[in-house]
Amino acid sequence: MRNPLSERITDIPFSGIRKFFDIAAEMKDVISLGVGEPDFDTPWHIRDEGIYALEKGRTAYTSNAGLKELKIEIAKYLKRRFEVTYDYEKEMMITVGGSEAIDMALRAMLNPGDEVLIPQPSYVSYMPCTVLANGTPVIINLKEENDFRLTAQELEEAITPKTKILVLPFPNNPTGAIMERRDLEAVAKVVIEHDLYVISDEIYAELTYLDEHVTIASLPGMRERTVLINGFSKAYSMTGWRLGYACAPEEILEQMLKIHQYAIMCAPTNSQYAAVEAVRNGDEDVKKMREEYNGRRRYLVKRLRDMGLNCFEPYGAFYAFPCIKQFHMTSDEFATRMLQEEKVVVVPGTAFGECGEGFLRISYAYSLSKLKEALDRMEGFIEKIK
Repeated sequence: MRNPLSERITDIPFSGIRKFFDIAAEMKDVISLGVGEPDFDTPWHIRDEGIYALEKGRTAYTSNAGLKELKIEIAKYLKRRFEVTYDYEKEMMITVGGSEAIDMALRAMLNPGDEVLIPQPSYVSYMPCTVLANGTPVIINLKEENDFRLTAQELEEAITPKTKILVLPFPNNPTGAIMERRDLEAVAKVVIEHDLYVISDEIYAELTYLDEHVTIASLPGMRERTVLINGFSKAYSMTGWRLGYACAPEEILEQMLKIHQYAIMCAPTNSQYAAVEAVRNGDEDVKKMREEYNGRRRYLVKRLRDMGLNCFEPYGAFYAFPCIKQFHMTSDEFATRMLQEEKVVVVPGTAFGECGEGFLRISYAYSLSKLKEALDRMEGFIEKIK
């Protein structure tokens, strides 16, 4: 029989995170610090709005680009929080999570052979989505000594005549790294000089603990070069509602909408009504969750350092990225042994790129009591292998 499968698809590996959750699913008394998902329930007033939408029979399709009322509220939110302005009618669309927006942006912008610069360690979808869009991924290895920030020099050195897009994954999953205004200004200068475009994944924008998040789209000359991606999963604890959004220049947004129209139709209707309530009245919920994460962040980093692990200060998202090179094990070996011997799930840094070797991603999207128990087990494991 003829091979029914696409070689492009079969050549793409499964996520490196999957292995550990498959093993953990067969074990009892496992504590997971591996999932990048808030442990808070969606705030009640947001859930109520979703329930109300169902009770009122608001279950029909919205427009392909999304509910007008929601787009208006997002435009207001972006203006008040990040000082960037978008035309909700022509430059914004609602997506099925931020992941769909990443996929659509790449497919709408790439021609075969165009190069996409992807700083790593970073979210697992950027490279496969680039391949699926006929682009060529080019990896920029971020360095611990730079706090895993992207420098202008690193960007400059990676650019070729085929480079078209820079993915900007900050605040970063898995490292927790952020880019401050001065970092973004230096990067923006290089982007403009080389006539590049940016896909800025800002899903963790509200989870920053140093200063207020700055979007590169707000810098001079960058709005017309940037696809800004955000959503509701992390900040509002709405992962299962599957809702994100993209803002971009009209010529790009129009083509993204075409892909969305044929592949998806529209994002879930009741989720969109719930999101109106979230973005309109959810600032206090976000603030409370951020404060809780910040307390967990400080606790986790201190515990890791007390164990003798090098761990740079993560100022964004809800992850720490400690170094375990001193134990002369690969990240995969360390994570596998700790799961088998102590029943604690962490994710090897290599799940997020080869330069993640020697590191672990540990999520603090868990209660302090769960963090304490897991870290007590981890500390015991480290004492054994020293």
